[in-house]
Order: sequence, then structure tokens, then C-alpha cells
Amino acid sequence: MILSALGRPITGLIMTIPILTAPGAALACACGCGVFAVGTSSNFPTDPGSMVYAEFDFMNQNKNWSGDSSAPGANNADKDIRTSFYTVGFQHVFADGWGLGAELPYWKRFFQTTDEDSGALVGFNHGAVGDVRLRASYSGFSEDRTTGITFGVKLPTGDFTYPGFDRDTAIGTGSTDLLLGAFHVGNLTADYSWNWFANAELDVPLAVQDGYRPGAELDAVIGLSYNEWSVGGVKIAPVLEAVGSYRLHDSGINSNRPDSGYQRLLIAPGFEVDVADFRVYANVALPVYQHVTGNQLVAPALVKLNVSYSF
Repeated sequence: MILSALGRPITGLIMTIPILTAPGAALACACGCGVFAVGTSSNFPTDPGSMVYAEFDFMNQNKNWSGDSSAPGANNADKDIRTSFYTVGFQHVFADGWGLGAELPYWKRFFQTTDEDSGALVGFNHGAVGDVRLRASYSGFSEDRTTGITFGVKLPTGDFTYPGFDRDTAIGTGSTDLLLGAFHVGNLTADYSWNWFANAELDVPLAVQDGYRPGAELDAVIGLSYNEWSVGGVKIAPVLEAVGSYRLHDSGINSNRPDSGYQRLLIAPGFEVDVADFRVYANVALPVYQHVTGNQLVAPALVKLNVSYSF
């Protein structure tokens, strides 16, 4: 998909949606995977047309963290949460600026924790469909459609009852959430070789189940891309993103409130390759700052690969 601003094309990056090294809660580690909902400008619903995409993300939460720094692993009964995220999505933008989109995730997760009775380490593997996200959008505020809003819901389609997983290590949250977002893309230089973009989304649980309410979460990204590199008919665009997250405490009788809630900042270098109507985007996100409440597991990096086709 090509975005246009001030009468000139702006190429963006495929939706990274993710860039996170997600902290989780000790004894039940909420990964804060809503950060996947913010991403780069090529998936912003602006120009009329359709897009399908597939994405793979991976993170391994294996380091205990408390406050602003690492903490002894003995302080946390949970030892490892290793997750592969597979997502397929579709979006369509109508000529009047309105758009519709949907994302279907599938997660494979390994969870290692300490058995409360024996004190031995035990591991659990689970793969299941995650929480589906449905969104509408509007980008008709101006002719170039470089500014827009999004709104939608996250549905409780993910499994949260699998044995061995706590509520905030489960693949699904069991909650129905309100999603509210906004995005903007612009040019930094007169020759349009440097572009910037910003995107944010607020995720607020409205209806919950079985004594667990995940904390509301705000995720935001600001990024920069350079668009003057090409080899033959293949365009290569480097990108650099900064991503911030703010998550409130979980609540409910099945939550672990003292070990939930965090703030974080991540830097994600990446690149996009454009060939005809296909785009391939990859990045690695690294934490710059993390502050967590209590003891929580964090990941040292997140790897992402996204492939899209516009038509």
C-alpha cells in the first residue's frame, strides 16, 4: 500500500505491531502483547484498497526484573515464558476513508515455573488461537489521508483455562476490550526521502471473566524511515522505531496484582523490502528502559517478520 502526503508518495514499513521485549508478572506473567497493535506506516488504513498479511514474532521471557533493574531469579517462582506468535490479518479501506480490519492470532507458548508443593521446576506447552481483534478506521480528515483514528474490540476467543497456566500467562485474557487508536505519517525533508510516523492505541478491558481483569494498556510508537535505496526494481528502506508502553496493575481474585504493571521504552531497528505489491518487513526490538512492579520476567529482544500483499 502506498501512502501519499502533500501530493508525493510516502512508503512506510509493514505493520510491525510488535516491537516489544515484554515484561510479565511474577507467578503469572502478563506479556503485554497489546504492543503488537502499534506499528509502522504501511499498514495504516489510508489509501483505498485491500491488504492481507502474515506475521511471525518470537520472544523468550527468561530474565527476572524488579523496579528498574535485573533481580535474582530466586525471587520469582516463574522461570521462562517462551512464545511464538503467528498472526494473519486483513484490512480494506473504502474510497471515503472508512476502513475495516481483522487479526487472527495463534500462539505457541512454553511456560516453566516452580511447583508449589514439591519445589521442582515444571514446564507446560500449549498452542491455541489467541484473542481476535476487530477494528474500524477513518482517515478522511484531509485529502492526503495521513492522519486517522481507529476503534474496535478485542474478543475473548483465546484459551484461558489450560492446566498449568495462570490467568496472566494464559494465551487468552478472557476479557472483551475496547480499542482506541490514532496514527499520522509525514515527510521530514523536502525531497521526501525521509519520512516519519506515529501510532498509538489504548486497550481498556470492559467485560471480564472468572476473577481476572488485565490492566489497561497504552502503547505508542514513533518511527523514522529512509526511502531512497533500491536495487533494480527492489526497494530497501531502513527504519528505526521507539516504542513506549504503560500498563496498569491487573486486578481480581485470580490476578497477581503486586507483580503486575510496568512502563517500558524499546528501540527497534529494522528494514522493509518492497517488490511490486509485496512487502517484507523485519526488525529486532531491544529494551532501553524497563520499570516493573514487583518481580516480573522480561525478554532481552523480540524478533519480527511480516509479509503483506496489497491489492
